[in-house]
Amino acid sequence: MISFTVNKEDPKSNARAGILETGHGAIPTPIFMPVGTLGSVKGLSQEELMLDIQASVILGNTYHLYLRPGTEVLQNAGGLHRFIGWEKPILTDSGGYQIFSLAEMRKIKPEGAVFRSHIDGSKHLFTPENNVEVQRAIGADLIMAFDECTPYPCEKNYARKSLKITHAWLERGWNHHLRTPVAYGYDQLFIPIIQGSVYPDLRIESTEEVLRYDNPVYAIGGLSVGEPHEDMYAMTREVCSRIPVDRGRYLMGVGTPENLLVSIGLGIDFFDCVLPTRNARHGLIYTSEGVINIKNAKWKNALEPIDADSGVPTSARYSKAYLHHLVRTGEMLGARLASMQNLGFFLWLVKTARSHILDGTFTDWQRSMLEKVVKRL
Repeated sequence: MISFTVNKEDPKSNARAGILETGHGAIPTPIFMPVGTLGSVKGLSQEELMLDIQASVILGNTYHLYLRPGTEVLQNAGGLHRFIGWEKPILTDSGGYQIFSLAEMRKIKPEGAVFRSHIDGSKHLFTPENNVEVQRAIGADLIMAFDECTPYPCEKNYARKSLKITHAWLERGWNHHLRTPVAYGYDQLFIPIIQGSVYPDLRIESTEEVLRYDNPVYAIGGLSVGEPHEDMYAMTREVCSRIPVDRGRYLMGVGTPENLLVSIGLGIDFFDCVLPTRNARHGLIYTSEGVINIKNAKWKNALEPIDADSGVPTSARYSKAYLHHLVRTGEMLGARLASMQNLGFFLWLVKTARSHILDGTFTDWQRSMLEKVVKRL
């Protein structure tokens, strides 16, 4: 049975250190989850993720995996874990964000979402029920509810109507999850999502509705979609204050190192974002001393390690000058090393946060790190 336990609460903030136990191992929190949309964290092998970066969980995306390679291939392989050779937990995003990003290529109905594939234009329907079945077939340990992710800006009337759809779909998805068996012999946890855009009353309404479903973990969706950070933090604070302290809190799609540090202090346990690898491919490097645009000429002769303090072996082995050279010349290794550094730093950040929570020194460390991570070097 999948369970969440809070090990220690920080005395000066709402930060917590916890453990989520799954059939594929324990996930210590706070945690950052690398995004492997198509069963691959871009540019990195599973061995690098497990041994060098020491990720304890990765994400897959239901929309993309449903289209390619398809559930039949994954079922024949025994699920995504076996298909990609990953032995630790996997969370699958329901694909709602991707579908609702299609704009002109989708239509929302009470039954579900009709959408056209971005690959070949073929027509498909996701309902709360078949979305659960697809995620079961993929083999995720952690299955997200199918919901509508509202854009920003979003009129309040639209946000209210969207919330009704999300809540109706949640009930159907929850009930279907209870009725269907696990796919591969290990528990699969269904996680409800709180929506409501940047409207406090809608966030409160959604939180109260979602809490009717007794669950170890709840998610906060519909943030980090373009709204000011102050609004994101305000909504996060509002929701966290209402979720029981013994339940896990997952802030979806967030974010920058600053976002992580602030949100951990608000009580968030789980994060994911494509930003570390996406920005790595464009030469933006996150380090324990600040942010580097490695393409800049100032790094041409910088022979010191990329970031010896982040704990990633390659970041101590190779220099900034070498990474500058690789990225400027378009060598594939440049994007790979940059991705390893960024993900390694994000994992180092949350692991170090956890150790300071356990030691009772989180807030002082958080303050000093916030000053560093926003610096442009």
